[in-house]
Amino acid sequence: MSKQDPTRLEKIWKAFRGHPIAIAGLIGITFFLLVAFFAPLLAPQNPYDQTQLDILDGLLPPMSQLGTGQTSWLGTDALGRDILSAVMYGLRISLFVSFVAVIVGSGLGVFLGLLAAMKRGWVETVIMRSVDLKMSFPGILLALMLLAMFGTGVDKVIYALIIGAWASKARLVRSVALSEMKKEYIDAARLAGIGNLRIMLRFLLPNSISPVLVVLPMAISGAITAEATLSFLGVGVPITEPSLGLLIANGNDYLLSGKWWISIFPGLVLVAMVLCINVVADRIRDHANPYLRGKE
Repeated sequence: MSKQDPTRLEKIWKAFRGHPIAIAGLIGITFFLLVAFFAPLLAPQNPYDQTQLDILDGLLPPMSQLGTGQTSWLGTDALGRDILSAVMYGLRISLFVSFVAVIVGSGLGVFLGLLAAMKRGWVETVIMRSVDLKMSFPGILLALMLLAMFGTGVDKVIYALIIGAWASKARLVRSVALSEMKKEYIDAARLAGIGNLRIMLRFLLPNSISPVLVVLPMAISGAITAEATLSFLGVGVPITEPSLGLLIANGNDYLLSGKWWISIFPGLVLVAMVLCINVVADRIRDHANPYLRGKE
């Protein structure tokens, strides 16, 4: 392959080369993904298997020894659950919910944005007024309303976050697609007898989706924070499928009694994960900006 046609990996390396903080963020994201994926193999215990818990191991500080002889590096909670194991399993739920919600919500937003640009008329009006209606509500408030109506659960949280994710993507894609619709290659495709659906999928979609891909990491970061907030408030995932937000909430009552590790360690992991994603998202956004890219 010629130098004028770099591979995808070379493009990624070019975007992050010379930016150690962004590289550190990328390494951090990879670390969290690997820990979440391999949590059943890495975790010292399954913290939600009642047969592995001992109430006598409850509220042990970090570096304590459990009744089984294992060392609890980050301490235990009131039920005797190992905090390190709970954080590993909590990462799985937080990342799963956020990734699924953002991917599905963004896909829905991209489709509706392209449809609004192609059809115009009453179709565009209905879609864009729906976008305006959704954007008039704060995302967390809308999610709280939906979960109050439909109940808690992983699937309910995903649905609520999907509804919160699609509108901004639809507006963004529509604005880009309207600009693309004015170009000559669209007129040439129509003169060639190509149908609207094929034009939308073959021409408009590849040329309109780039801005969505740029903001996708930031959307995932926002979804992780939103899911943690909902779980902390008790309307997110159930206690049998814990996330980082729920782990933080479990230790909230013990902070003033000196049992700080129950909330602090899950909170630090949440902050570190969101920070890594935001750092990478900022680097991707800067690299996608032609003005800033020209100065690199």
